[in-house]
Amino acid sequence: SSGINAEWPLRPGMVRYAKEAENPAKSVKARGFHLRTHFKTSREVAQAIKGMHLRKAQKYLKDVVGKKQIIPMRRFMGGVGRHAQTKAFNTSGSLGAWPKKSATIVLDLLKNAESNAEVKGLEVDSLVVEYIQVNRAPQMRRRTYRAHGRINPFMCSPCHIEMILTETESVVAKEDDDAPKKKSKKKEARARARLGAE
Repeated sequence: SSGINAEWPLRPGMVRYAKEAENPAKSVKARGFHLRTHFKTSREVAQAIKGMHLRKAQKYLKDVVGKKQIIPMRRFMGGVGRHAQTKAFNTSGSLGAWPKKSATIVLDLLKNAESNAEVKGLEVDSLVVEYIQVNRAPQMRRRTYRAHGRINPFMCSPCHIEMILTETESVVAKEDDDAPKKKSKKKEARARARLGAE
């Protein structure tokens, strides 16, 4: 009754991603087909978390569901309201929204990718959303009834989402204590002026 064919995409090598990971041994994938959430809001959610660490992205999307943080609307902006929370982002017009359904579905995909990483033996806390793509899926048709006995189409706009998370090196190079520290010319001039005043 769910409309999912269990035999369909499960054979290895059948499903192609739009992009392959540069280092497959250090990467995990997750994807969803025909997801019943709007393509346009899902695209904005995906752009908002691209390049984020997994834990940061999960916290951010949970905050979006709870309306503590906002998704900036950058491309699909028709009819979107202005909100003060959007001032934290560099967007034109402070346009933003809290697409709960899209955020929840992307959260579920991130959880799936996290499970894949655990099975693969990767360090979950150092995973980064390297690549995420949202595509339009075929529209699904319903009908709505109008005045004078007419009928209009009432379509939904589902989407396909795919993502690749990559393990990053968490080692930070330590600075040499002996290396001379750089000073700006302004600071040097101020220091000289202070010495001269004394």
